[in-house]
Amino acid sequence: MRNIKLTLAYDGADFHGWQLQPRLATVQGAITEAARRITQEKIFIQGASRTDAGVHALGQVAHFKTQSQLLAAEIQRALNALLPPTIRIVAAEEVGPDFHARWQARGKTYRYRIYRGQVLPPFEYRRVLHYSGPLDESAMAAAARHFEGEHDFTTFAASSGSEDDDRDREMTRVIHSSEIIRDANHDEIAYVVRGRSFLRYMVRKIVGTLLEVGKGRLAPADIQQIFESRDRSRSGPTVPSDGLYLVSLEYPDPTDSLASYSKRAKLSPPSPHTQSR
Repeated sequence: MRNIKLTLAYDGADFHGWQLQPRLATVQGAITEAARRITQEKIFIQGASRTDAGVHALGQVAHFKTQSQLLAAEIQRALNALLPPTIRIVAAEEVGPDFHARWQARGKTYRYRIYRGQVLPPFEYRRVLHYSGPLDESAMAAAARHFEGEHDFTTFAASSGSEDDDRDREMTRVIHSSEIIRDANHDEIAYVVRGRSFLRYMVRKIVGTLLEVGKGRLAPADIQQIFESRDRSRSGPTVPSDGLYLVSLEYPDPTDSLASYSKRAKLSPPSPHTQSR
């Protein structure tokens, strides 16, 4: 059984998110159907991140197991021929049997785009949040830094709908970097955040809170108090999914595992009872 890793990009505007749902158009569903047609097997695509409805991706990662003898490059070409043009397989490669797109991901980077011009270009419709009003971008940048480090993100996550489930959920997350970036050439700002994992709606609620700072309704110094309150009503609104992009995922270097194995093999001679396979 071979293990095929896919790196893909998609425009999420017309999809009900990544995850397979009955009778709804999803990214996972489209790729699964195309892979089954190519291999004539019951394929299941495992994705690294279950992006929500309307969220886009530049570097989503997925994998699937197959007995097909097609080369990875041939699988890539075949998938792109069958998939809608809003989904593209950027790269395909055969990886080791233990690779898992979701469980082995060590980091994710998201970007949220905010268009600042007076008139939204039609080509950016459903791809950015349009806000042309006054914003204190320096205050937003200062506030963004307060999200770095390890925090309880209860205030900045969607409720599960059950108080019992919410109490049992692990809400602590580690954010490696959190910043506001200005693109003067395209009259937009972007919030870029990198961390190990994220709660549902977490990035969108952070952006909503940063916009409240930009509008002067909150101060950067208020962020720590909002964290401590664990009260979702204290954070900003959940902004629309249109401007959110999964930019990239990080995985351990496979050569690290190989080097570690080689070192162990040199230090520990094989047992005389070990048989070759």
